[in-house]
Amino acid sequence: MTTKPIALVTGAAQGIGLACAEALLEQGAFVVLSDINAERVKASALRLGPSADFVVSDMSDSSAISAMFDTVEKKHGPVSILVNNAGVAIPEPFLEATEETFRKVIDINLIGVFLATQRAAKSMIMHKIAGSIVNMSSINAVLAIPTIASYCSSKGGVMQLTKAASLALAPYNIRVNAVGPGSIDTDMMASVNSSPDAVKRVMSRTPLQRLGSPREIGDVVAFLASLKASYITGETIYVDGGRLGLNYTC
Repeated sequence: MTTKPIALVTGAAQGIGLACAEALLEQGAFVVLSDINAERVKASALRLGPSADFVVSDMSDSSAISAMFDTVEKKHGPVSILVNNAGVAIPEPFLEATEETFRKVIDINLIGVFLATQRAAKSMIMHKIAGSIVNMSSINAVLAIPTIASYCSSKGGVMQLTKAASLALAPYNIRVNAVGPGSIDTDMMASVNSSPDAVKRVMSRTPLQRLGSPREIGDVVAFLASLKASYITGETIYVDGGRLGLNYTC
């Protein structure tokens, strides 16, 4: 057990999730990294040092989500910060998209977030913890791309789930917010980065004219989890280089 606040970050083996874990650790939390990739999440937790641990979990499996919390609570104590970061995108033409892939994305990106949020909140209430839950939405919660309809749908759902949960949990002093990244330099952007034309298209819709870094998302997550954001709940903060405000390009 530790006297530090316990932060659980899903999808934390790499990219944005790992950057969130790093930022929370630097802010003074004991961080538990969760991911479906056992080898990678273990290596990432070891690299973060003695104030980090890991657990392997599948966010599309309700029993695995419950077991994840049971493991963390038994080993370290109740979670006071939850970052629902785990997510997938499966690009496919809209008219060729299958029910199977659509459900897979929704199961991980939305239902998994709901189940983890509910489970964390029950524990926070039981232990009288004024907790913070931060969900990973996306710019695609409001801006659509037809080849990732399932992803857009899931992230729009996360935005609304964040609002609903914030209202339900406000009486218990549990805050629920979300972050909506724009174009961030992660593995998801690898195919874009390899194509000059694709990079040009991304820059044309990004006023700051660069990709964001995972740590720029992690720092906003850490802020929302901290007491500096103690009067913020139900919000989605878009970290997108100005993209939402862009009407057209010359």
